[in-house]
Amino acid sequence: MALLSLKDVSLRYGGLHLLDSVDLHIEPGDRISLLGSNGAGKSSLLRVLSGESHPDSGEVITSVGTRVTRLPQQVPADLAGRIIDIVCPKYTDEARGPEALEARQIISRLQLDPLAEFATLSGGTRRRVLLAKALLGNPDLVLLDEPTNHLDLESITFLENYLLRYCRTFVFVTHDRTFLRRLASRIVELDRGKLSDWACDYDTFLRRKEESLQAEAQQWRKLDKLLEKEEAWIRRGVKARTTRNQGRVRALEALREERARRREPGGSVQLSIQQAGRTGQVVLKAENVTFGYGGNPLIRDFSLVLARGDRVGILGPNGCGKTTLLRLLLEPSGSAGCLVPTAGSITHGTNLQICYSDQLRAQLDDSKSLVDNIAEGREFVMIDGVRRHVIGYMEDFCFEPDRARQPASSLSGGERNRLLLARLFAQPSNVLVLDEPTNELDLDTLNLLEEKIAAYRGTVLLVSHDRTFLNNVVTSVLAFEKHPPERTNVWLGQLDGWYVNEYVGGHDDWAARRVLPPEAESAKKAPPVREKPIRKKMSERDRRELQGLPARIEAMEAEQAQLHQRMIDPAFYRLPPPEISAAKIRSESLIHELAAAYTRWEALESQTA
Repeated sequence: MALLSLKDVSLRYGGLHLLDSVDLHIEPGDRISLLGSNGAGKSSLLRVLSGESHPDSGEVITSVGTRVTRLPQQVPADLAGRIIDIVCPKYTDEARGPEALEARQIISRLQLDPLAEFATLSGGTRRRVLLAKALLGNPDLVLLDEPTNHLDLESITFLENYLLRYCRTFVFVTHDRTFLRRLASRIVELDRGKLSDWACDYDTFLRRKEESLQAEAQQWRKLDKLLEKEEAWIRRGVKARTTRNQGRVRALEALREERARRREPGGSVQLSIQQAGRTGQVVLKAENVTFGYGGNPLIRDFSLVLARGDRVGILGPNGCGKTTLLRLLLEPSGSAGCLVPTAGSITHGTNLQICYSDQLRAQLDDSKSLVDNIAEGREFVMIDGVRRHVIGYMEDFCFEPDRARQPASSLSGGERNRLLLARLFAQPSNVLVLDEPTNELDLDTLNLLEEKIAAYRGTVLLVSHDRTFLNNVVTSVLAFEKHPPERTNVWLGQLDGWYVNEYVGGHDDWAARRVLPPEAESAKKAPPVREKPIRKKMSERDRRELQGLPARIEAMEAEQAQLHQRMIDPAFYRLPPPEISAAKIRSESLIHELAAAYTRWEALESQTA
């Protein structure tokens, strides 16, 4: 029996059918990837499924007792307080009930500090908090809208494993093709208001979709040819008294109605990257660069020679300093607000024309119209040496003319990203810097962006956590790691700051050759442990362990709270560096110890059931 069904559901927005009499059935165990272009209505569909929005017509049928939760695409602006209070609003520090226990278990599994303030968290960590909130209470169906946005590679891999292990049924929207390929057991596409259900993997879907589009185009050509023939016939005059001719006229009217109802496929983005004159052979050179804030190093002993034509990807966990590295390398020395290395030197080559796309899309002015964001008040832009009207240029990025005067604040996340690309590529460049360019782009635009960057004759620096994108685009990778490049057999994780090591190739080449921390390396080499069957009767030793676990967990949580209070005090960072480092290491280890303790508690409790 389906957990949730849509029957003949329609939803309009601004006169356009986002959902046009659609049907959908979600069965237990389905892992559905919802695909569609930007603006097709994927987020609107998820809101209808969750009950947050109501359709204009049709039925949304939820099985009795089915609980549905949703992870939104954007982090709500009004969230504040401790992580534990956001995940479980009814939580109190004295609570020991099942809901409080489950909240602490989920937070530990997601490697979060329950007492950390939400306002102090990075974008990726905030997404994990919202995921914990969505998973609380073991929902029957979880709806995930771009769950990998702003997550680093480690968090994305963790999320993949977590969903496969703990979530039986979920629907997700994503642009991450590696994530999609690993998780999806079924693909549902939203195209021109209709849902197409494909019970196959993503690569099979791509092939069948292409065949379907070709068959549709062929059918439409036949219909258009027949319509043209019949229109020519009726223009020559009709003897209406003839029964046969009256039937032909009615058939023509039906053809006209069918043609009027047709919705053509949405236009595809036609982006092009303008090329400026060539740079020198060496674009920039960094020698033994160290940089930090307040005496604490963030980047250690970094050297790089960036040559013309290099396409370099930058990898690292959230908060490690990837955007800082971009600013350090590319901002001219002496400019307002520029970053200056603590040690070492950075030398720029000649004739650099840099175009920069920031991660937070701060270059867009929400109060200005789409036209003004692109052309800054001008009516024409120069594209590849050709003078073009800005409205026509906007149509290349799938923005209709009637939207030209809308404020940028009205755009969805993917549309904002397209607008920023339109603004960026209207300027000639020979050094292209992209910070998280793939966030919220639909898959067709993402594939086109890959092609254009691969064909770009200038130099590219980009930050991305999209594994497929990196494999297809970059020629080398700069990875933030805790070991120096010349001593790859020594792990220095206890030190503050990061070493930025260079690897030839894309993400998969880096993953195959990277140096893992000692505990990860040993776990990787260790033989798989075969799980023991659950004993029917708990031993006395396990019973004593179960009785002592709550007190042990409380002690660790109390220690975690004390450490957290110490670390948010500004005076903490005036302590000797070894003491600061030891506190940070203990704080991280407590997260893993608590997760292991909760897992053990859960296993022992299952034996008593």
